[in-house]
Amino acid sequence: MAIKRICKYGEKILAKKARKVEAQELKRILPGIISDMFETLDAVGGVGLAANQIGLDLCLAVIKIKKEEEEDLRIVLINPELTEKSGVMTGEEGCLSLPGLFARIKRFSKVKVRALNEKGLPIEVNAEGLFSRALQHEIDHLDGILFIDRLPFMTRLKLKPALMKLKRRWKKMDESKLPRGKEAGM
Repeated sequence: MAIKRICKYGEKILAKKARKVEAQELKRILPGIISDMFETLDAVGGVGLAANQIGLDLCLAVIKIKKEEEEDLRIVLINPELTEKSGVMTGEEGCLSLPGLFARIKRFSKVKVRALNEKGLPIEVNAEGLFSRALQHEIDHLDGILFIDRLPFMTRLKLKPALMKLKRRWKKMDESKLPRGKEAGM
């Protein structure tokens, strides 16, 4: 297992729709990739991570939501599709590919997602709240959409100078060089 470098805003892979995962890839390469994705997610203290965020053109995402009195919810989504959505919620959202940047984003409050799990078996996930937000955020990544793309045009325009300044700092960041067992505190 290894902590991977997270691609940052401006890198082309983040703006591209991810390639569907084929059945033969499931057993051959995915177990190692999934382990690396969860290790990277743990290292930076994130909620979700899409494969394209670590430079892989695969329609694959992982989500880990910490639960206080229960075991953490860990889910692998291969080729996920949003099949149902309802309600509206607006809340603060950030992204590991835009570290330190947060904005209020409107999302569906309840969603249903169909995908394959890490064993290649079909799953259907019903979610609301933070889990719903995380699913939508990661599926957006796999479609080449960043959370800032969901902001109104004028807000994105106003953000441009701040993004350019942050972009210079992000170029120096490499999560794969984090000491093992330490969180980055993002």
